[in-house]
Amino acid sequence: MSRISKEEVKHVANLARLAVTEEEADTFTKQLDDIITYAEQLNELDTTGVEPTTHVLDLKNVMRKDEPKKWIEKEDAMKNAPDHQDGQFKVPSVLE
Repeated sequence: MSRISKEEVKHVANLARLAVTEEEADTFTKQLDDIITYAEQLNELDTTGVEPTTHVLDLKNVMRKDEPKKWIEKEDAMKNAPDHQDGQFKVPSVLE
C-alpha cells in the first residue's frame, strides 16, 4: 500500500508551482513512497540514551580576536574609484 497518493504529489507540485506530467507524478509517487518507507525503518531503531545532535561532528566557531587594524587611506581608495565627489564614491542613483 502506498503511503502517498498521486493526488498528494500533484497537490504539493501545484503548491510549489511545478508543472508535472502524469508520468512524472507516477515516478515521484513511487520515489516518495520509498523515502517514507525508509524513514519508517529508522523510526524502529532504539534511540534511548542517544543525545539529539544538530551535526555529526563536534564543530565550534573559531573566531579571531576582534582588534582594529590599519586599513587603506581615504586618498588611496579615492584613486581607485571610477568617479568621486567631495571625498565620497559617486555611484548612479537608484532612486527616482
